[in-house]
Amino acid sequence: MLTVPQDIKILIVDDVTDNIQLAMNILREENYQFSFATDGIKALNLIEDEKFDLILLDVMMPMLDGFEVCKQIKEKKKNRETPIIFLTAKSDIDSLEKAFELGAVDYVIKPFQPGELLARVRTHVDLYHSRELLRQANEQLEVKTKLQSQRLKQELEENQKEMIYALMEMMESTSDETGQHIRRVAEHSKLLAHYSESLSEEDEMIVYYAAPMHDIGKIAIPKEILHKPGKLTEAEFAIMKTHAEKAEEFLKYSHRKLLRAASIIATQHHEKWDGSGYPKGLKGNDIHIYGRIVALADVFDALTHKRRYKEAWGIDEAVEYVKQHSETQFDPVLVEIFTDHLPEFIEIAKIA
Repeated sequence: MLTVPQDIKILIVDDVTDNIQLAMNILREENYQFSFATDGIKALNLIEDEKFDLILLDVMMPMLDGFEVCKQIKEKKKNRETPIIFLTAKSDIDSLEKAFELGAVDYVIKPFQPGELLARVRTHVDLYHSRELLRQANEQLEVKTKLQSQRLKQELEENQKEMIYALMEMMESTSDETGQHIRRVAEHSKLLAHYSESLSEEDEMIVYYAAPMHDIGKIAIPKEILHKPGKLTEAEFAIMKTHAEKAEEFLKYSHRKLLRAASIIATQHHEKWDGSGYPKGLKGNDIHIYGRIVALADVFDALTHKRRYKEAWGIDEAVEYVKQHSETQFDPVLVEIFTDHLPEFIEIAKIA
């Protein structure tokens, strides 16, 4: 809610107390609240502690003149935007020009004319409050826009997750990938991302939600190849390998964060560190970190669990395979993370 202060506070700074009293007597008819100071140092101390709606500032004062006080006010956060009207007994051009250069909004020549002083103070108080209302409105609009943006972003991400879950169910029904395999790959991938120094917490969650899509391209592979219990022929394996390219075709038009990550993972998780993988023969860091993570997670889980075409390997045997294929099949940094935190990966492998 936008609010205008009910008690308008004015600071009067003048080394002549009669001038302060005169200004207060004139301005009292507007029900303003007053504070006063008889020198610049006292004025600056008051400004440190209180917020004012307008400052009437004498130019000629001992110790600190009005120009220096104005300069220091504008250098402080508090009251920086408060309008300053100079009180001066002279109207020479140089003094007025300096006052405006320092940030003053107006000046009043002494001795005061009641009507002029009232009009100038009222005008600048109203302008100040109008600016404050506009600032409040802009801040509220900015907060509202940010909250709406966050809500829409969250809704979009939730929609992406729902789409991923729906595609996962479709994949489970058409391939030999089980729901537990998909879950374990996601957990392994999240753990690798968590310990990767180059990745953020957001990356960790992106990998976690996108990793289950790693074999989405298999829905386009003929069932007789996908469900074949024995070893694939060379020709059949060539067809099987196209699932990575098929995934890219499915997802390439999406610009949504999770689906873009899913596209990268599904396309690149069969690439190898030494460039001998598929579909593009990418090498080393040319393979996206998401793809390198899921490559290790997928192979480790596939080795340690039974498939139509193979029996499960023992944990030690699978771990040794990962170690031996560091710098050839797998990113050596990820292999080091894997071995350094092996007990955690083994616990995930036990999910059944």
